[in-house]
Amino acid sequence: MPVDETQFDAVVVGAGPAGSAAALELARAGRRVALLERGPFPGSKNVYGGVVYGRILDEVAEQWWSEVPVQRWVTRRSTMMLTPTQSISVDFRSQDWSGPPHNGMTTYRADFDSWLAGKAVGAGAELITSTVATELLREDTGRIVGVRTDRPDGDLCAPVVIACDGVNSFLAKSAGLLPAADAEHHTLGVKETLALPRGVLEDRFGLGPDDGLDIEMVGCTGPIAGGGFLYTNKETVSIGLVLALSDLARSGRRPEELLAELKAHPSIAPMLRGSELKEYSAHLIPEGGYDHMPRLATDGLLLAGDAAGMCLAAGIWLEGVNFAIGSGLVAGRTAARALDRGDVTAAGLAQYRQRLADTFVLADHRRLRRAPGFVLSPRVQHEYPGLVCDFLQHLFTVDNPEPKPRLGALLRRTARRRGIKLTDLARDALAGMRAFR
Repeated sequence: MPVDETQFDAVVVGAGPAGSAAALELARAGRRVALLERGPFPGSKNVYGGVVYGRILDEVAEQWWSEVPVQRWVTRRSTMMLTPTQSISVDFRSQDWSGPPHNGMTTYRADFDSWLAGKAVGAGAELITSTVATELLREDTGRIVGVRTDRPDGDLCAPVVIACDGVNSFLAKSAGLLPAADAEHHTLGVKETLALPRGVLEDRFGLGPDDGLDIEMVGCTGPIAGGGFLYTNKETVSIGLVLALSDLARSGRRPEELLAELKAHPSIAPMLRGSELKEYSAHLIPEGGYDHMPRLATDGLLLAGDAAGMCLAAGIWLEGVNFAIGSGLVAGRTAARALDRGDVTAAGLAQYRQRLADTFVLADHRRLRRAPGFVLSPRVQHEYPGLVCDFLQHLFTVDNPEPKPRLGALLRRTARRRGIKLTDLARDALAGMRAFR
């Protein structure tokens, strides 16, 4: 649509999951809301190889599963620990997840983001594409009153702005809410999408026609803290790594080299045999967790999604989209109520954080605030995968006529060979219990 100096009730910057959810709630409340997207369509700039979880979509549309652009319904979850020559997987399947209301799905962000933005537009939001917010508009008092765009005479005026412009949010930094980028609390996600014929993919991964697999991995990033993932789509596999930025910089390694090593691993290579590269992409991820989230509100401005650091990186769970949608919905409701009261000052928007705390968005981040540090700790990353794999290799090696090993003695012997103290193992076990309590 043409852009001129236009008065809205709210401007949402970024038509990703957080922004579209915020715009949806504002439109449902009868507010005139502009949804600003820098790309030619929502999702055009996004990188994705993961899973969207369904329960938050219950708030978006009834029976959303009948219309969402799904690739596969995830009916199989695996957690894998690797050494250069070994691996162990804890593999869970449930056909309960194959039918409504579903647990999770793989989907392409270009499709999913367009669908979600379409729900906002259907409710009355005005989508403005191929447009960049270049700065915040302020009154002489400093109060935010909209955004300036890169179009001539393209100011969008509104009493409240919701910044959903992603990690290292330009708007959040302009408002003084987000400090300078800190490499210690960010990771780099790199991903390849590999094509496989649908029948080959389903046979190779043991999947039904619409079933999907989600594998999370640890021990696959060499000296760099991080993890790996593999997800199945209809006719492609997404495989990638999440790498701690500070470790990556110190290592001198290239992320594509590390990804090539994962693809060549003896436990991974057979899954990818004969596949064809379709896409390589990279994306910065905020993984500081609860203790490193920025302030979420100031006069006339709210933050949601990655702009607010709301990516849960807890090892067992690496989730971003559902937290983005959840925070966007709450941001939209908070803005609508503040507009109803005529108070969009920092005080008027302060209820946003408490409302988030009453949902899974902050409740999960707060409860799991120790998990990122535990999962990325040196022993969990670099020592325990080898300990577990060695222990199981010795356990399953038949040494007749030697008698079967005692488990306690085998654990002590394996830990000693790996140079791991049992006191450290016990301490970390307690730390893990506290992190995931």
